[in-house]
Amino acid sequence: MSDGGVLDGFRIGYLPDGLGDLVSDFASEWGDVQITSRVWERQTADGHRVDLRVHVLRGPRLGDLDGLRDFLVDYHERELDDSQLIDFPHPDGPGRATDTQVFWLTEPGVAVTVLADPEQFGQDDLFTVARGVVRQGAPTA
Repeated sequence: MSDGGVLDGFRIGYLPDGLGDLVSDFASEWGDVQITSRVWERQTADGHRVDLRVHVLRGPRLGDLDGLRDFLVDYHERELDDSQLIDFPHPDGPGRATDTQVFWLTEPGVAVTVLADPEQFGQDDLFTVARGVVRQGAPTA
C-alpha cells in the first residue's frame, strides 16, 4: 500500500499494489467545470495503459449528485443510468458507483471521481482507493 499525495485539496490515502509507476497531473476545463486530474499508467508494448485516474471537479453545475452524474455522462460520452449505479456512501458525501468508477459530491460545486482499469483492479480495490480520497486535513479512516 502506498499514498498518492495531495490533489487539489484532497489526499489520496491509498493506492493498490501493482499500479503503473508513470504518474501525471493535468488541469483542464470542460463544460464550465474545472478538472484537476492525477493519472497512473504503465508502459505496454503498444504504448501506455491507464491503471487509475482521480479527478477533482469544481463548478456550479455540480450542485447535487444528479448534476454530477449528468456532467459525467456528457464528459465521458456514455450513459450512466440507475440500473448501472449503486449507492456509494463516502465519508465526505453521497456518491454512486459502477464496477469501474466511483463519484461523490463533497459539497455543492465540488466532487471527486475515481476510475480504475477493471483488467488490473477489482471493485474492492476501486472502493478502497475512493474511500481513501479525503479532504486534505480530514482524519483518515
